[in-house]
Amino acid sequence: MLSYPLSANAELRALEPWNAAEFAEFIERERDHLGPWLPWALRLTDEESTRAWLQSYADDQAGGGGRIYGIWMDGELVGGTLFRVFEPRFGSAEIGVWLGEAAQGRGLITSAAKRMIEWCIEDRKMNRIEWRCVPTNKRSIAVAMRLGMSRDGVLRGAFPLDGVNHDVEVWSLLASEWRAKTGQD
Repeated sequence: MLSYPLSANAELRALEPWNAAEFAEFIERERDHLGPWLPWALRLTDEESTRAWLQSYADDQAGGGGRIYGIWMDGELVGGTLFRVFEPRFGSAEIGVWLGEAAQGRGLITSAAKRMIEWCIEDRKMNRIEWRCVPTNKRSIAVAMRLGMSRDGVLRGAFPLDGVNHDVEVWSLLASEWRAKTGQD
């Protein structure tokens, strides 16, 4: 099994279709916490729909596109990350994240996102990494800032969720900025 350590008791690894039951249980447990930010947390309501969603990411990955990862802490699935957009032709990707309420405040999302950025830039030679969130998601904005991202602007009314069109903040990091930040210039 391939995994990347995030802390002494947490790791990042592929979230695959065979993890559907575990992921569906996580979503059910965290639905109220994740629902205000993530449409899939409201839409994925059983193991079958969860498996199909995970399979779509497996298919994307097989074609060189998006990927999805889980974060396990003490052997329990507590969150995850994904490349919502992964466009090697344009040298850009968008990272999305989620974390269960009890796992917050441990730096897991920041550590996972750093690993994803490093892989995008160093292994896949991507130039631009994006981070999008609604302006009221202060935790997500704080992670973007910790990652050294710059706020590009706001897409007004661009994110329909639960019958409301929300604004979306766009944050980004360029490969040159990442290398300067990590001393790889």
